[in-house]
Amino acid sequence: MIKCIMNGTVVLKDREIKTDILIENGIIESIGDFTPLPGCEIIDAAGKYVLPGIVDMHVHFREPGYEGKEDIETGSRAAAHGGVTQVACMPNTDPTCDNAVVVSYIVHRAKEVGLCKVHPVGAITKGQKGETLADIGKMKGAGAVALSEDGKSVMNSQIMRLGMEYGNGFGLKCLCHCEDINLVDGGVVNEGYNSTMTGLKGIPRAAEDIIISRDICLAESIGCPVHICHVSTWSGVEIIRAAKKRGVHVTAETCPHYFALTDDCITTYDTYTKVNPPIREERDRQAIIAGLKDGTLDCIVTDHAPHALKDKQVEYNLAAFGISGIETSFALSYTYLVKSGVMTLPELMRKMSYVPAQILGLEGGEIKEGAPADLFIADLNATYRIDSSTFLSKGKNTPFNGMEVTGKVVKTFMDGKETYSEE
Repeated sequence: MIKCIMNGTVVLKDREIKTDILIENGIIESIGDFTPLPGCEIIDAAGKYVLPGIVDMHVHFREPGYEGKEDIETGSRAAAHGGVTQVACMPNTDPTCDNAVVVSYIVHRAKEVGLCKVHPVGAITKGQKGETLADIGKMKGAGAVALSEDGKSVMNSQIMRLGMEYGNGFGLKCLCHCEDINLVDGGVVNEGYNSTMTGLKGIPRAAEDIIISRDICLAESIGCPVHICHVSTWSGVEIIRAAKKRGVHVTAETCPHYFALTDDCITTYDTYTKVNPPIREERDRQAIIAGLKDGTLDCIVTDHAPHALKDKQVEYNLAAFGISGIETSFALSYTYLVKSGVMTLPELMRKMSYVPAQILGLEGGEIKEGAPADLFIADLNATYRIDSSTFLSKGKNTPFNGMEVTGKVVKTFMDGKETYSEE
């Protein structure tokens, strides 16, 4: 089937242009003004924008083991709803994604569903216990695209160094969840004024910053790349900025909840605000935005962490950490970063599509001739209130419910196949 997306404003890597896109056999055949041939399916994007499919390099699809929270099918449907065409899913499943069998299962299950390209991230250590390296080479052969211990840090620095070295030997970056568990000490929110006023135990910035520093030092000493996950602190941004200036091969990500919220939100004791690392203060929020603007922070991810109602409808200290964010990431990012004038739309899509694909070595992430037809159409004039009841994810746990945002995904295509339509 030949398709032609016509009359839209197409967002390329470095500019916007009003033009048409011809798609054939799942590939962007050409970009330009066309006269449709007989039998060509026409998609009219007049008044709308055509953007590269989002590459969310940090999600939790929960399968295998925790399908009550999410599974690969519901996660893929939610991804398509959010304009996401590729994801990297973290290994804290049950069984842990620490071997070729689990990696292969995820790859094949995602192909069966056929709604999103799901790339497994393998665990650094067996069982994520931080003691023995996982079978890195075999996971790579089965389709793993990176390594991570997400949800925790490898606290043993020697094990972490070996994980970086072995991973680098197989072309796999370590995606580092930076958290000194000894400093966390049972904390549930950012340590500061609001933790004191609410009586909720705080997590200091140092818990994150110490491991950011350690993992950058390890990468620098052995000369291999490293990626820092979900940066939330102003001081972490400074550490990464300084490392980049001296030539360390470090990349870093953040999430919409760190540039859209402050820990004022915890004063309602709403457990949907409980996330790890925690939402922090205005100084941190502003530093995250500045880091995105100047390139210290390379990409925007969701850390999509869906939970069942029973995991959140308990007292704050007992609630699970995590936000279901894959369906709101584009609208929040457009609202807070483009509408506010922090960056242009092409710059935003580099953060959400092109750069994550480059970091993981994936095909795609931009609209160009010869590339896979992974893209979505958005109405950037549509302003609406986020309604978690409309989420396609099993997880409805969002602190943004009822918030007014701009930028609505109306269609998503993966390899030219329509995977979502608001119709």
